[in-house]
Amino acid sequence: MVWWHILLIVICSYLSGNISVSRIIAKSKHDDITKRGSGNPGSTNVLRSYGLKWGILNLVLDMLKAIIPCLIVLLVSNNIMLVYIAGLSVTIGHVFPIVFKFKGGKGIATLIGVFSVTNPIATLIVFFVAFLLFLVCKYMSVASFLCITVLCITEGFKAKTLTTPDRWVVLIILFVIAVLTFWSHRSNIKRLILGKENKIDLFNKTKKDIKNNTVQK
Repeated sequence: MVWWHILLIVICSYLSGNISVSRIIAKSKHDDITKRGSGNPGSTNVLRSYGLKWGILNLVLDMLKAIIPCLIVLLVSNNIMLVYIAGLSVTIGHVFPIVFKFKGGKGIATLIGVFSVTNPIATLIVFFVAFLLFLVCKYMSVASFLCITVLCITEGFKAKTLTTPDRWVVLIILFVIAVLTFWSHRSNIKRLILGKENKIDLFNKTKKDIKNNTVQK
């Protein structure tokens, strides 16, 4: 694998991350997702702003924009290190999209997409447990922290089976992913500490709640 192959993976994956599904959904409704709820262009804010079906659609499409490039890299190269390079690039593209002046989402859905390629069984189990936690505590941010943290740790242990230097590259990428996750959720962490984090009830949200969901930063 020559250097320009890696550069091509990084560029294409980053551009894939720049696709803002939440903004597309909001535009289809003649709305602006950055002026709704938390103002964050991500699945949680779409769920809060437009309802469950739109939130699920956003989640799936954000996962796909990570799954597709990662899966292509895996099928072409069969190199897990390159898959993680693609996955990190997609996530950075989602969180810091150049086409939207580097103002993007928080990257949880894209990361779930990445881990779905590198370890689908573990991702499915962890995602299910995190979802159950969300149903109990109603804090999406807490469920997100749990999901990504556990997957990073799981994949870190799995990386021990890789050869050097691939192992160290993957471990560094996993560390960057963990740091990026907590950095992008720094406002959520602050609100959790202060007891001001917003809860989401999937089954008791009314149309009135959605209509009145103005920016609350």
